[in-house]
Amino acid sequence: MAHIHQSTIINEGAIIGKNVEIGPFCIIGSNVKIDDNTKLKSHIIIEGSTVIGKNNIIHPFVTIGVDPQDLKFSGEDSKVEIGDNNIIREHVTIHKGTNSGIMKTIIGNNCLLMVGSHIAHDCILGNNIILANNATLAGHVEVEDNVIIGGLSAVHQFVKIGHGAMIGGMSAVENNVIPYGMAMGERAFLSGLNLVGLKRSKIDRDQINNLRHFFKEISENESQNISDKIIKIKKQYDCNLVRNVINFINSNSSRSLLKFKKR
Repeated sequence: MAHIHQSTIINEGAIIGKNVEIGPFCIIGSNVKIDDNTKLKSHIIIEGSTVIGKNNIIHPFVTIGVDPQDLKFSGEDSKVEIGDNNIIREHVTIHKGTNSGIMKTIIGNNCLLMVGSHIAHDCILGNNIILANNATLAGHVEVEDNVIIGGLSAVHQFVKIGHGAMIGGMSAVENNVIPYGMAMGERAFLSGLNLVGLKRSKIDRDQINNLRHFFKEISENESQNISDKIIKIKKQYDCNLVRNVINFINSNSSRSLLKFKKR
């Protein structure tokens, strides 16, 4: 049985799961589905075709599923999909998708979205992601698993951030960040590898060393085409981490790779 405060408005058609707790002054739209054991603290607006999974905790003044800040949006019935075990802190905004994208905004499992962070239309977030205070993602951004984005950072539209990368605070990210990369700066550059994150993930040391040597080779001599460098050296560093980086670099994207810091 759900526990719903008497001041909250649940529109007809909304589906509320078992043991859901909804505090005061929330508004839940008619096409919203909230799964079991999720908690909404208070003053939360959830609109549109929004699906929220199990065991999420949503703090006050969050808005989910509202219209995107995109002048091309024309009222299409787009969606928001949020997985399980996420913590969404105060004043987070999550906007639904658009016709110009995939028609939905997706957030995976076990993410922490800190105060004031923003996820724009058609973003795709994987699992175990942390967005620190006031981090903002523009439309169509993709963030793979285990990424940390520092406070007050902004990610440009259509950028892709690879698995296990870390973005330093107050960074402006205009191009794709390779898996396990460390990016920072007012106009962000690739400063190295997220070695702390790799070690915390208990990755085999030999794989980390292979990745370090591979990264050193591809980051040197930027005048040489990175794809040509990869063809020459990839057999020397054959491991899962390196293969993940190569696949990311070779994938189709409207954005180029973030530049390496000049030595």
